[in-house]
Amino acid sequence: MTEQPRDRRTDAVRPAPAPALAPVPALLELAALCGLVVAQPLLDVLGRSPDFFFFHGAGPASVLALVAIVVLVPPVLLWGVVLLTGLLGAPAARGTHLVVVGCLGALLAVQVGKLLSGLRGAPLTVFALLIGVGLAVAYARLTITRQVLRVAAVGPLAFVLLFVFASPSSAVLLGRETSDAPVRSIGPHPPVVMIILDEFPLVSLLDERGEIDADRVPNFAQLAAGSTWYRNATTVSGKTVNAVPAMLTGRYPTGELTPHYSQHPDNLFTLLGPTYQIEAWENVTQLCPPQHCRGRPGQDRGSLPVMLRETTALYGQLISPDDSLDDPAASFREPTVADDIRADDKAPESGPEFRMSRLKENQPARFTGFLGSLQPRDTPTLHFLHLLMPHSPWTYLPSGMRYDGPGGLPYDGPWWARLTHQRHLQQVGYTDLLLGEALRVLRASSLYDDALIVVTSDHGGSFSEGVTGREMDDEFTAAAELAWVPLFVKEPGQQAGRTDDRNWEQVDLLPTVADHAGVQVPWRTDGISALRGERETTDKRFDRRPGEPVTVDGPAHFAAVRAGSSARPVFPPLPAADLVGAAVDDLTVLGTGPPATVANLSEYQDVRAERGKIPALVHGTLPESVPVGAPVAVALNGRVGTVVQVARDRAGQLRFVGLIPDERLFVAGANRLELFLVVDSGPVGGDPAGAAPTVRRLPTTG
Repeated sequence: MTEQPRDRRTDAVRPAPAPALAPVPALLELAALCGLVVAQPLLDVLGRSPDFFFFHGAGPASVLALVAIVVLVPPVLLWGVVLLTGLLGAPAARGTHLVVVGCLGALLAVQVGKLLSGLRGAPLTVFALLIGVGLAVAYARLTITRQVLRVAAVGPLAFVLLFVFASPSSAVLLGRETSDAPVRSIGPHPPVVMIILDEFPLVSLLDERGEIDADRVPNFAQLAAGSTWYRNATTVSGKTVNAVPAMLTGRYPTGELTPHYSQHPDNLFTLLGPTYQIEAWENVTQLCPPQHCRGRPGQDRGSLPVMLRETTALYGQLISPDDSLDDPAASFREPTVADDIRADDKAPESGPEFRMSRLKENQPARFTGFLGSLQPRDTPTLHFLHLLMPHSPWTYLPSGMRYDGPGGLPYDGPWWARLTHQRHLQQVGYTDLLLGEALRVLRASSLYDDALIVVTSDHGGSFSEGVTGREMDDEFTAAAELAWVPLFVKEPGQQAGRTDDRNWEQVDLLPTVADHAGVQVPWRTDGISALRGERETTDKRFDRRPGEPVTVDGPAHFAAVRAGSSARPVFPPLPAADLVGAAVDDLTVLGTGPPATVANLSEYQDVRAERGKIPALVHGTLPESVPVGAPVAVALNGRVGTVVQVARDRAGQLRFVGLIPDERLFVAGANRLELFLVVDSGPVGGDPAGAAPTVRRLPTTG
């Protein structure tokens, strides 16, 4: 038995100093816990989302750097904190280490609890804290707990190996260049211009008669007047990662393949590559192999900071005790010219002219680069653009003016579905403006007449209440919105427009383009060239999951599309909708109602439209005394700009969110924002037939 040290002056027994925390075992324990809490969930989500890396133009170097940061930085940082507290003494280091272990255990419990139970919010938080305390106690008292953690330190290495070699994202790291299939020339090779838009249902272009609404989308109407409008064109999938490969290979989806050239070696780019020069601006795919598509200038140099920022936001969703999307694609927004961090991606000097220079800077950078490539060439050229428009997030007004909005708003529910559709249509208007600029540049560069021009979308989207999104339900409730997409093909030399109602599926695109481009497709396709024949059946194929198709009644849903109003989402009448545009002086104010908290109130105090952004989306919260569904009139500078309905968000919070699309209501500098709870929306403007609309003023705070 070891004798306790004695104080020579007092001859008293002093306690032995506590042993210091062993640095290496502590690091191994933190590596194991961080592997379970941070690395595994993030690498799992990112491994299933190769489109995240394609969208950000990430190459192997950036991907590996991101993986290294995710795996190594959290445990090393926490280990450093523990060592620093060790300067205060061994007990401080051990205590800090114990707290860190408990916190990591709580974060792990949140993620496991969301996966295995229905607990959410405060109950899940309490449960996670109890688990964290339990883990800390077990760590302090049981040797086996510490031993298990040290053995589990090999876990992060296993997670990395699975990501690199077994996940769909491994194609970014391991994809090899493909060899071109032998291609036989069968005719002249005109310039080819292909623009693929995203999440764009055909019905969003149509008026109540089923015709293209020339007032809302004049440039689409202009394109249709000089091209062939394939009005019965449908996508084969509601997901870009399946729909775009089907369009560019001519084959139906067959499995969960990564949208990468290594897994789709037979595609439009490898078909035209031996004959055509290729200028490709892909988005969430990487189908064009390096031998045909040089990387965009600066690609893979500036993607890492953006990916780190969005990965951090994704992790915040993963550890939130509330439900979240946990989907990297939810953050996809086309970088603009103004905020594109890749230094070498610059707008062309002769870019399109907008009414304000800032609106030009609001252009998606990918689109601006694409416009710069639209120049006549000595060799036939494919100009390809996949643009994430009018895809969410919806942040554009038709003029190109941008606005910010809160994330995570619901889609379902009468008001949320109506608001989502309204914001989508506003962004459709801006998409029309971009199309007009592309057509202008094509005409100015003398490419328009001789080129084959294709404008289409990868898939549609539903905005109908109860079936919002891109998933086909069993009743095919929103099939007309999900499956039918815009498709315009202007043939070389075509002057007059025509409408073709053949049963077109998007797998027909590749063989049709190949025939127009004068090349023969050397592989079997499921599609049929429009120059060679028509599909004999009238039904439509739609793959809910790759290789698991369902049959959609083509004639029935196409009839709804042609009827226009029959295919568009229908919402209940909006109370007090006729107040929009009314002067506040024409309202009868009965008194003051409950206070409203406007989350972005400060944005109205210094509006500068020349910056290219205005606070067009007003949002905030209301007390429980306001009934759900109550109409609230939002006035800006003395005139009602929108009427919103009070609704609950996913967390049960009572909220108001509304879009003020009329830019003329905004003034430079301070703007007066007023909210009114509508009591009676009687005649506007002092109509003698009835009393003026009556409202209660809602005091606003920021």
